[in-house]
Formats: sequence, structure tokens, C-alpha cells
Amino acid sequence: MGYDEPSSKLYGAVYETEPVAPRRRSRTRMIILGVVALGVGGYLATHQDAVTKLTSMVSGGPEAGAGGPAGGGRAGRGGGAAPVRIATARVGDVPVAANTLGTVLANSMVTIKSQVDGPLVEAAFKEGQMVKKGDLLFRIDPAPFEAALRQAQATVARDQAQLASAQADADRAVMLSERGIVSAQQRDQLVANAKALAATIDADKAAVERSALNLGYTTIRAPVNGKTGAYIVYPGNQVRANDQTGLITIAEIQPVKIAFNLPQGDLPLLQARLAEGNLMAGVVARSDVASAQAVDDQQEMQIPVKVNFIGNAVDDRTGTIELRATFDNPDLRLVPGELVDVSIQLDTLKQVTVLPREAVNVGQNQSYVFVLDDENKAQMRPVRVLYQNQVITAVANGVIKSGDRVVIDGQLRLTPGARTTITQAPGDAAIQASPAAADNAAGNNAGQGRRAGRRGG
Repeated sequence: MGYDEPSSKLYGAVYETEPVAPRRRSRTRMIILGVVALGVGGYLATHQDAVTKLTSMVSGGPEAGAGGPAGGGRAGRGGGAAPVRIATARVGDVPVAANTLGTVLANSMVTIKSQVDGPLVEAAFKEGQMVKKGDLLFRIDPAPFEAALRQAQATVARDQAQLASAQADADRAVMLSERGIVSAQQRDQLVANAKALAATIDADKAAVERSALNLGYTTIRAPVNGKTGAYIVYPGNQVRANDQTGLITIAEIQPVKIAFNLPQGDLPLLQARLAEGNLMAGVVARSDVASAQAVDDQQEMQIPVKVNFIGNAVDDRTGTIELRATFDNPDLRLVPGELVDVSIQLDTLKQVTVLPREAVNVGQNQSYVFVLDDENKAQMRPVRVLYQNQVITAVANGVIKSGDRVVIDGQLRLTPGARTTITQAPGDAAIQASPAAADNAAGNNAGQGRRAGRRGG
């Protein structure tokens, strides 16, 4: 028996691998990086201006290409003066207004329905026409009701003739009964017949009245003054009494009501002014707002409307209470369902400091304002906001005085004591000139209908 070689020797070539030379990539990379570093260092050593530009770019200086003032950086970091825009504080009365959206409601909305059955033969108006109370609207075929009235009248005449005969028999029976000729029973029977016929005649007369009433229902007249809507039923159709859809609707739009809601926190002021009889609201149609963007005094667009209703309960879902005002609407400019802007004056702050809204900044603990001193250095002053709308802010007196120059743009670059440079826009020159000019720029008419206001704490 021969000796076999182990399989590991027979197939050794399958498992053997050639040795691989060690990689030198890491060492090569380090050499390349060192050469690059030496080159950059040599360049910077011979070009000092490049070092200056690089340092300025990192620190945010003027060489960074931001176009800032000479000296670079934020004004609060010891750099140059920060550009700001300013306005002048003033002292005056500020009306406190609440602003919201309102909905125009018809003073009354009536659905005209038929009270009898029959064919509709005539409509005496056009759709959308203004009608007055008592004007003819529809006519239903009266012929069946005229016939029913004549029949009821004939029944009355027949029963009256029978009553006359029965009454005569009853009278004779009473006379003969006294003589002993007619028994008391016969007498009582004839008297009862006469009384029954008299009651029948009363019923017949009531039937006549009912027939006449139904005949009158064939002519339908307007119950209120107002504007008609579109036809619900056209002439030629058969109508039924008290059909749910009705024949047409009439909206009373002279006057109209304007319904709106205000927060329940305003309720004490609202009730006090309503008791005084001078609770007024300014109403502006939203179409008027869109078409009058170029009007300077938007307050002239307001329609003064007297508020004459405050709801009897606060909506627990929204925390608001409903109010309604009545407007005569002489030119029919307001239409039921239309949205309007409503501004209602709640109070007037007497002789408070007034600033542009942009001047007040909200801090972590309280609001503050930057005021410029005689050297145009910014001074931070905390303020307590009493009222604010989209244009002006009223703050408590004492910290800011009338004539103080307050920063309205550029506050983000300021710190207390920072130097500033005033860069007013061409239209802002008047703001800096005098408090009277500042009134115009700050929005002297604080209670305008489209500007939302809020009370400060």
C-alpha cells in the first residue's frame, strides 16, 4: 500500500498568497500638507496687507465689504458710530380704541308665504326692487274664494229666514201657553228651535268672515319696507298654504344693524359709556379701505354709528361679548352679510408720552427705548406701555420726556453708551424737526378703524 501526500501539500498553491508591500499613503499626505503650509506661511510673511484683510474679515470690520462705517464692527464693541433713524417724543391725549371685524345684518328679514292654496297668477314687482309696507307683491287666483264667500253669504240668508219663522212660532206658543191652549212642553220646544237657529246664523256669519279673509289672502302685500330678493316661486305655479320655502324674501336694510364682538375685559368701559349715552363706533366698509389707499386722513372714511345693544352673556368659547349698532344706511352702501371694520373708542389717555411704535423694543424683563443724548450717544431707558396700535405707542410719563430723540431704526446695533450717526430718510426730516411734525409721522389719529390697538400693562 503506497503513501498518499496530505491534501494540504497537494493543494498548497490554493492557499498561498504573495506578500504585499506596506502602504505609504499616510506619510505622503503629511509631506504634501507640510509643503503647502510652508508655502502659505512664506506668502503671508511677505504680504502683510493680506494678513490685515484676513483679520478684518474675521472680526467683521470695514474691509469685509459690508459697507459699514469707518472703524468697523458693532458700535457697542468700541467701533465707529452706528447709523440710526430717530423720531421725537411728544406728550398729548391718546384715544384708546378697540378694533375688530363686524357683520352687517338686516334690521329684519321676512319670508313671504301664501296662507291659501291656489295658482299664482301675478307678481307685481321685480326681483331686487325696493318695496314699501303695503305694496302689492303677489296675487293668487281669487275665483274659488269668491264663490266660497257667496255660498257662505247665501247660507246666512237661508238660516235667517228659518229663524224668522221659528221665532214667530215660539212667540205664538208662549201666548197660547198662557191661555192653556198649548202645553208647556210644546212651548219650550218651539222656543229652543228658535234659539238654535239664532246660534246657527252666528256660525254662518263666522263662515262668511272666514271666506272673506281667505279671499283677502289671495292678495299678498309687503309687511315691511325693504329690498326684495330673487323669486322663489314664479307666477303660474301652484302654491300651498305655509309652504316652507315661501315665495320671496324681503330684507329691511334701512336701517341696518352692525354686529361685532369685543373681549370681555372691555365690558366695564363699554357699559359705562353706554350708560352715558355716547358709545359710538366708527365703521369702514372693506371695499372703501381697498379703494382709498392714497387717502391721508383715513378717519374721514369712518361712518359714525351709535351702539345701542350689548349682549346679556359672554361667549364662554371665545371670551367675547356681542355688541350691535344701528345705522340708517341712507345710500344703501351697506348690505346684509357684508364685513366691515369697526373701531370703538373706549377711553382717552390724558397727557401721556407718545412714541412711534417702532421705537419700543421688547426686552427679557420689560420694554425699553433707546434715547440719544446731546452727544448722540444711545441711552437705554425702560418704559411701561399703556396702549399701542399699529402706528404709535403711549408710555407712562417720567422716563421719556417731550422732545427726546428716540431711535426707531438701527436698535440692533446699539448698546448703552454707543455712539450713533443719524441717517434719516428724505421723508423723515420732519420727524426730527419738531414734536408737531412727529405727530404726523407717528400717526396722530390713533383710533382709526383699520388699526388694531391693545392696552399695555
